[in-house]
Amino acid sequence: MFTKSLALLAGGVLASSLITVVVAQSDKMYRPEPAPEAIIYRDMGYQGPAVNVSQPQPDLGLAWRVNAVRVVSGEWQLCEGTNYRGRCRTVNRDTAMLGNPFRGVPVQSMRPVGYTAPGGEPGDNMSLRGMAAEFYPKPALRGYRVPACETGSATAACAARTAQQFCSSMGWRRSTRQSMESVRGTAYLADVLCSNTGT
Repeated sequence: MFTKSLALLAGGVLASSLITVVVAQSDKMYRPEPAPEAIIYRDMGYQGPAVNVSQPQPDLGLAWRVNAVRVVSGEWQLCEGTNYRGRCRTVNRDTAMLGNPFRGVPVQSMRPVGYTAPGGEPGDNMSLRGMAAEFYPKPALRGYRVPACETGSATAACAARTAQQFCSSMGWRRSTRQSMESVRGTAYLADVLCSNTGT
């Protein structure tokens, strides 16, 4: 009887240990980072008209200067001109007064820094691999097509830099050629040839 009770007790302790381990492991599960969000205000101290921004805005069309910003999540780049041109400043916390008191700063575009929004054009990253190169008709990462240029307009030079980064992430030394394909108004990398040789 004593042996049976001891066995039951040991089994219960073992089961509770397993439950603890499972709970501890579930606590370490991946949790996606919160989507970036910021609120810009016309007046100091978070007063007056405000605009809530949760994605890149290349042209805010503001008729007033920004005097305060609340950063709900993420890190934000605020630029004087449209399309992220001109002088830009980066903020990562609430700021009750931006720049010169009572004057504020011109902000016509803003975007989150270092955040890749889920979505975009789905892609499966199919490729044709040879001995010294690999051809990607529609490069993709994490299930989505790779934009030709993450920031600014999609130029050939920017696409070349993006293709170089893509090839490096795939384990190749360089991109020897790349093209761009426009899908629903967004330019994506296309026909990228990654290689360890060539110029």
